[in-house]
Amino acid sequence: MVQNTVLKSMLPSVQYLRLDGSVEANRRQDIVNKFNSDPSYDVLLLTTSVGGLGLNLTGADTVIFVEHDWNPQKDLQAMDRAHRIGQKKVVNVYRLITRGTLEEKILSLQRFKIDVASTVVNQQNAGLATMDTDQILDLFNLGDSGPSLISDKPKESLEGREEDMVDIETGDVRQPGKKAAWLEGLGELWDNTQYEESFDLDGFLKTMQ
Repeated sequence: MVQNTVLKSMLPSVQYLRLDGSVEANRRQDIVNKFNSDPSYDVLLLTTSVGGLGLNLTGADTVIFVEHDWNPQKDLQAMDRAHRIGQKKVVNVYRLITRGTLEEKILSLQRFKIDVASTVVNQQNAGLATMDTDQILDLFNLGDSGPSLISDKPKESLEGREEDMVDIETGDVRQPGKKAAWLEGLGELWDNTQYEESFDLDGFLKTMQ
C-alpha cells in the first residue's frame, strides 16, 4: 500500500528499496548493505517479521510504523535495528495511528502488556543476583497447606468427591469415576528421594555464599 499509494503516486522522485517475505533470503543482506552504503536511497520498506531481528540498519535515522504487531517486543526489536553500534545520528520513531481503528486498539494493548511486564519483572526480581533473600527462599517453600496458588476454587470443593477420591498410599482410585482415566494417564510420580535431590535447599544456599 505504501509503495503504490505514497511512493509511486505522490513521491515518484524518492528512491527506495523493499525488503519483505517475497525477497529471497540470500538477497536480503545485499539490500541492507546497499541501503546503508548508498545515500541515493532514502527509504527502505520492510516488515517487522523480516526486518525485526538480525539486521543492522545504521543508514536509517527515522523509523515509521505503518502497521503494528500484537506483540510489543517485535516492534521494539524493529526499532533497535536502527539503534545499532555505528549509528551516529539521532533516531526518531513515529507511529501512524488513526483514531477509532484496529491499530489504535493494538497500540493500547501493546502499552498494557508493557506495563504488566514492567510491574511483574523489575530491577529487584529480574535475576537471582538482585532478588531479595526472602524471595529466593520462598521459591523453595513447597508447603501443601493454605489456598492453591493456581486454582480459584475453595480447597473444600476439591476434596471429598467420590469421583476424585484417591488412595494416598497406593495412588489407586478408591471409587472410579469420570476422572479415573485422566488420573491413570498421568504416569508415576517421583518418590521423595527424587524431590530431595532436585530441590536441595542446602546445596543452593552454599552456592549463593
